[in-house]
Order: sequence, then C-alpha cells, then structure tokens
Amino acid sequence: MPANFPPIILASKSPRRQELLTLMGLNFKVELKDVDESYPSDLSPAEIAVYISEQKAKAFTANGEIVITADTIVALNGEILGKPEDRAHAQEMLKKLSGSRHEVFTGVTLVKGDKIHSFYDRTEVYCKSVTADEIDFYIDNYKPFDKAGSYGVQDWWGIVVVERIEGSYTNVMGLPTEKLYNELLKFI
Repeated sequence: MPANFPPIILASKSPRRQELLTLMGLNFKVELKDVDESYPSDLSPAEIAVYISEQKAKAFTANGEIVITADTIVALNGEILGKPEDRAHAQEMLKKLSGSRHEVFTGVTLVKGDKIHSFYDRTEVYCKSVTADEIDFYIDNYKPFDKAGSYGVQDWWGIVVVERIEGSYTNVMGLPTEKLYNELLKFI
C-alpha cells in the first residue's frame, strides 16, 4: 500500500474481513455501530448488498480516516439467504444450496469525510449434493450461524461441498479484496 495511505476503520465484526484486510497489508482498527439491516423489497440482490453497506457507512462520521463497510448476501434463484436464525433455518438453507448454483454478492462502501463510494462484486458458486447427515455434521462442527447462506467457503463446506466458483473467492468470504484494492487506490 502507498506510504501516504490514510488510517482505515473497518466497520465489521467479521473475523474473515479482518483477516483479509490484514493479508492485504492494511493497517486498520475495528469500530462497530448498530445498524438496521432491513432493506426495500424491490431491490435486486446486488442493490441489497450495496444498500445495507451504505446504511452501515451512514452510521459513521469519519474525519481523516477511510471507513470501510461491507455486506454479503447469498441469492438462490432470486431468494435472499441471509444469516440463519437458528439450527432449523441453517438446515433449510443448506438443503437448498445442496446440488445447486447460487450467487454471492458483497456490497462495499468507502467513506472519508463527505466523500462516499460504493461498489459490489458477484461470484457464482456451484455446490455438489449433500445428505442431511452431512448438513448436520457441518452445522454441529462449524456453527455457521454468523454467515450469509449458512456456510463459509473457507471451511469444510467450501473444501468438500463447493465444486467450483466463477469470480472472486474472497468475495465469497465477505470482501472482494482485488476489487477493494483497486477501488481504494482510486478513492484516495
């Protein structure tokens, strides 16, 4: 990263986003704000991800720092699969994803002072069919309750169930790092 890079605030509790920013070589601190993540019903999946990311960004009054907010959603045939409410909901979502192709959208917003810029990335994910026992094994051992679509591409589901992806792998983790890097360079 350029030496004159301003300080960064990552507005996310996601350990995966924090790890990705660290791997990008960015110095940042984490700050969290409670934000209503509801959205208008007429938005497309990409628009939903950007809308929620922008809502998160509006909660901050950045001074000289760049604030990075993000939101990741999983869409299966137009249905939004958010974070599971409980075990039964996670089972239901993973059963739907089994043997299917779905899309992952991450909306990202950069804010510095009164300057704001949002973008998104889209990745297609193909999953093999899995049994109910495999779904239960996954939920019991990987506790995917904080993940959109009830799975993490960086854990057992991604290693065993995901057959292939088209697009950014890190986007499926929750932050399209290659796109973020280029957008940050343009933003400063």
